[in-house]
Amino acid sequence: YRRTAAGRALMARIYQPVGPGPFPVVMDLHGGGWNAKNRTAEEPFDRAIASSGALVVAVDMRIAPEAPYPACVQDANYAVRWLKARAAAWKGDVSKLGVFASSSGGHVAELLVLRPNDPRYGALPFAENPRLDARVDYLMMRSPISDTFGRFRNAEDMKVAAMIKNNEVFFAPWETIHESNPLEILQRREKVELKPMLIMQGALDDNMRPALQTRFVEAYKAAGGRIDYTIFEGCEHEWVAVPGPQTDRAHEMAKAFLARQVNG
Repeated sequence: YRRTAAGRALMARIYQPVGPGPFPVVMDLHGGGWNAKNRTAEEPFDRAIASSGALVVAVDMRIAPEAPYPACVQDANYAVRWLKARAAAWKGDVSKLGVFASSSGGHVAELLVLRPNDPRYGALPFAENPRLDARVDYLMMRSPISDTFGRFRNAEDMKVAAMIKNNEVFFAPWETIHESNPLEILQRREKVELKPMLIMQGALDDNMRPALQTRFVEAYKAAGGRIDYTIFEGCEHEWVAVPGPQTDRAHEMAKAFLARQVNG
């Protein structure tokens, strides 16, 4: 869907339902600790959403250390505008455009919602239609990193060297770990936009602990936002990567939330 300044292609994978459409549209933002993975990371979940009759478009984002913050948010912002311009070709209807996001992709998605007009995030021009904006209408997320600094402190406490390094190379300069922290954005009472969110959180997640997630949920509700928040008992950070009853439950929860946003 675009090329980086170095010429690398950022790709999009499209899951198009069978039928005449028009289909509601969901963009998928992958996780990977801001340092790994690509558009294929959530293929089973993307296929599950598409099976309910939604056009799902999963996109690559630049990753660290090649591209620290805010590069991936810029890519996501650009991808929203690109998708708004192109979705009709795949029978998509972007009148209610949603995002499905996992882990660090959830952090990116939350910044898209909270700061839709941030000039840093919209720095990549979309020459095809400069009037398009990057607003989305709702978020569906699995284990989003809603408290970046809290997650970093957790990694320090657990002495997880790889996770510590992921933070240090992505948040450069280091102060951006606070500037871009969704929880702290709400605590600072920044002027933000609020959209309906679904958060699915593993009870055994030692990456983004439930206590940290709950703090964000409470802050979002206090700011006036709407969140459906469910803790999945017995589940770790990436439980949806393994087939099973709790993964099936997450699929059905996302489908039901999507239907409420589109039909409500």
